[in-house]
Amino acid sequence: MSTLTEAPPPLAPAETEQKQPRKRGRFTPYWLLLPGILWLVVFFALPMIYQASTSVQQGSLEDGYKITWHFVTYWDALAEYWPQFLRSVLYAASATVLCLLLGYPLAYLIAFRAGRWRNLIMILVIAPFFTSFLIRTLAWKTILADNSPVVHTLNSLHILDLTNWLGWTAGDRVLATPLAVVCGLTYNFLPFMILPLYTSLERIDGRLHEAAGDLYAKPWTTFRKVTFPLSMPGVVSGTLLTFIPAAGDYVNAELLGSTDTRMIGNVIQTQFLRILDYPTAAALSFILMAAILLMVTVYIRRSGTEDLV
Repeated sequence: MSTLTEAPPPLAPAETEQKQPRKRGRFTPYWLLLPGILWLVVFFALPMIYQASTSVQQGSLEDGYKITWHFVTYWDALAEYWPQFLRSVLYAASATVLCLLLGYPLAYLIAFRAGRWRNLIMILVIAPFFTSFLIRTLAWKTILADNSPVVHTLNSLHILDLTNWLGWTAGDRVLATPLAVVCGLTYNFLPFMILPLYTSLERIDGRLHEAAGDLYAKPWTTFRKVTFPLSMPGVVSGTLLTFIPAAGDYVNAELLGSTDTRMIGNVIQTQFLRILDYPTAAALSFILMAAILLMVTVYIRRSGTEDLV
């Protein structure tokens, strides 16, 4: 009994010394995060604050701009350029749907059927990144030229009759039409759809497909009940990575479109670099950012998944 009531012996000096590094190491993760935080502050937060102050300024380039809290600039910009906003959302949504329809089968093939050809197909998917975005877009001017084999084939198959009825092309032309802009957006952002889809599909345990087959599920039922729901994180990530940059893009509309296919990115670029109306350009940028943020928030909540790839 005396041994049970005795006080425990004091900690050895070695045990006390072992606890000291743990105290000092508590702040190590924060020090590791510091460079990234500084990067975001310097190259993201500060420019955002500067643009926000620019959007409520008044003046001219010769006389200088002063902050007057002129929020009417936002309303005037939206009232004048709302067609370009709607056009940007429509083009970006169309390109996103096309990327999903084209990218999902390819990502499925790479994940489950490619075998030894998987690495080669993946290299072909990311091959467009080896060249400039501008060069890739200019190449489509040749592909969609009036005398190109692609346009000739579309005319022969009477596909342009349907696109003319939809208002996406004009006569026998594809270049300088909405269809050309959407084709450029789809091509340039397709890898951003395929890669998240492939990553999500590759994580699916193949035994789940075997279990579905053991329960006499047909291939389409297995895809609808097992594969597609489990790949939803990749679908959500891919659509976001495609839609967000496509909505603010201006290169494709500038090179492949016309004045009737201008997107809001073209308007912002013109206001900043040609007209030099900095308050209007900054206001348009914030309106676009707020609209995309609202749509993305609603989309993520409606998708039913928060596990993004």
